[in-house]
Amino acid sequence: MTVHLFGGKHFDRAAELRSNLTEIGEILSGPAARLVPMHRGRSLLQPGEPMTAALVTTDAWRDIDSTRCVLLGRHLEYYCFAVDMSHVPEEQLAEHGQLADLRLSGPMLGDDDAALLACARALLLWHREHQFCGRCGARNEAHGGGHVLRCSDPDCGRSQFPRIDPAIIVLVDDGPRCLLGRQASWPPQRYSTIAGFVEPGESLEDAVAREVGEETGVRVKDPIYHSSQPWPFPSSLMLGFHAQAADFNITLRDEELEDARWFTRRDILDGVIKLPPRVSISFRLIEEWFNRGDEGALLQRLPSAGSW
Repeated sequence: MTVHLFGGKHFDRAAELRSNLTEIGEILSGPAARLVPMHRGRSLLQPGEPMTAALVTTDAWRDIDSTRCVLLGRHLEYYCFAVDMSHVPEEQLAEHGQLADLRLSGPMLGDDDAALLACARALLLWHREHQFCGRCGARNEAHGGGHVLRCSDPDCGRSQFPRIDPAIIVLVDDGPRCLLGRQASWPPQRYSTIAGFVEPGESLEDAVAREVGEETGVRVKDPIYHSSQPWPFPSSLMLGFHAQAADFNITLRDEELEDARWFTRRDILDGVIKLPPRVSISFRLIEEWFNRGDEGALLQRLPSAGSW
């Protein structure tokens, strides 16, 4: 099984505890509980090699409202709870670690720490954006260990569940060449695989064909699922595919891309473009295509400056 950044191998989500409020309360008041704080979108980390998630004892913040703690699961020997500390000065967190952008710091974390922090970020941002019922406007209350938000109005009682936005990301090739595009906001020379959100009533395979067609004008065939990567910025799930090109003429049909081109393996080795970060699913898709050729293994051939 392919494991990408933010998709930890051994992180136990302890879903069986979510409906047991009594046990959750006992855990929170006991020595096995640890808090995983977030402050204005940033995660709290412990420096080191690798960096780790800062796991703070509940004694550090005795006055914290337990209803604001979201059960993440078991990590190491602890039960971990995400908590949004954006309401306090960040200096209060400094003694427990350093605040960092998870998107930038994720590659410096171990698999399970990255997965734990990704889960915390996604759930806390969902809580922040869904404080009120979308049906009647009453305040929502957390249930199920923080994995359900339920309207506080008994006449409504609407339940909401964590939002996940599925997006396809696809490496299209014709054998010797692969199709990559770039957005205007990216650094110079940076190209990546084609990606886009899945629309309502659409299969993943249909989304692959539509997105590639809309962005580049290229028709594709035989999309094959590769792997997935959670991307909590704020709530995407990237679904990776390989697909074969059915034609080769590129026509930029919308404003998503500044440029799209066909690139050979030699183009990549010659540094014509900069690839996506090596921890991304887009790099993995490019790598798998590259390794099917005669140029050797990409990671052994590519200089460190080849991606960013």
